[in-house]
Amino acid sequence: MPVKTIKKMLTLKLLREQPDFVIERLKVKNFDASAIVARVLDLDRERRSLQGGLDANLAQQKSLSAQIGGLMKDGKKAGAEAVKAQVADLKSKSGDLQAAFDKAEKEMNDQIVLLPNLPYKLVPCGKDSSENLVVKMGGPEVKLPENALPHWELAKKYNIIDFDLGVKITGAGFPVYIGQGAKLQRSLVQFFLDRNTADGYIEVEPPFMVNEASGFGTGQIPDKEDQMYFMNLDKFYMIPTAEVPVTNIYRDEILAMSEFPIKMTAFTQCFRREAGSYGKDVRGLNRLHQFDKVECVWLSLPENSYAALDSMVAHVESLVQDLNLPYRIVRLCGGDLSFTSAITYDFEVWSAAQKRWLEVSSVSNFESYQANRLKLRYKDADGKIQLAHTLNGSSLALPRIVAAMLENNQYDGGIMIPEMLRPYTGFDRIDSRNGRQL
Repeated sequence: MPVKTIKKMLTLKLLREQPDFVIERLKVKNFDASAIVARVLDLDRERRSLQGGLDANLAQQKSLSAQIGGLMKDGKKAGAEAVKAQVADLKSKSGDLQAAFDKAEKEMNDQIVLLPNLPYKLVPCGKDSSENLVVKMGGPEVKLPENALPHWELAKKYNIIDFDLGVKITGAGFPVYIGQGAKLQRSLVQFFLDRNTADGYIEVEPPFMVNEASGFGTGQIPDKEDQMYFMNLDKFYMIPTAEVPVTNIYRDEILAMSEFPIKMTAFTQCFRREAGSYGKDVRGLNRLHQFDKVECVWLSLPENSYAALDSMVAHVESLVQDLNLPYRIVRLCGGDLSFTSAITYDFEVWSAAQKRWLEVSSVSNFESYQANRLKLRYKDADGKIQLAHTLNGSSLALPRIVAAMLENNQYDGGIMIPEMLRPYTGFDRIDSRNGRQL
């Protein structure tokens, strides 16, 4: 896992001082930042030039205005009127300069937010998920019975999830959970929340819709607008993850150092359009438009954020181990890293019937990238205002966990429930006793 370090945050100051560094680091994400960086610097020079013009104009206005009283006192009314005319002309020019300054500053800021977060030094180069780095594997070896079924067939056989009924009510990607299937969902949510709170996370229950400012703060806007459901009348977005509302709890806040770390967990429904997702890889629970997820968010002092990342990774690993699932931990390469993340570890569980790895959690350190957008700050020991670091991790996303649990624990007469989960479900197996069809 990474060592403790503090990386330079992606700010205008960094772009001014080390533009080549920014361009080179973003190449790891396969992102060509050269044109955007050049445009930002051009606009910054224009903005500073306009600011200089504004300052000189205002200074001249002040100097001339100071003369008017003296001229009037000396009876030089004509001279005073001439000076007043000069001041009025300067004010008009000042308005034009201010408008030009505001335009340049807005365009500059609009360009800056198009730049993704800089990847951490341990992020490997690579074009896509095929070049991610497996850092650890664990869990039991799975031996399935003959004629083992994928989870969508098991769901139908034991009447625990009805995908067709979801299509009838809403559309594809909105399953209906039935009987033991519904109880299994609630049990997993409560199990994850209990484990998270036992590890020091404070449970919160946030809204499932957010405004544009919240989406911008965590980086979903403008990067992932096409993946989010938008409520046009109210201008709200359905959340793609609890990371968005939970992290935004501390938007526009200045905290004391003593308040860190701040650890929060939340269960929410999550909503993703997943536009363009087709084929066998999205069958059943593999990719949904609405799904249950328990999330952890950690706000940290910069010098402690990589220790926090290690802690989150270890915590999520313990959850997967408790469910007795085969798993691997993957460090994402630059080409697979999200827009906002500095480094991400994905957790994948083995789906024995599908014979493929399923992602069930992403644990990420965003360093100061989100905090910069959120204006999430703290006062350091010298009283100076600094940006905090933000992290988050799924703990866990339910659909693929359920898919792997059903497939890996099937036997000829049913599906066994992992031992750690049985106190929550109240049953140790799923079988034909699940009840009548709806």
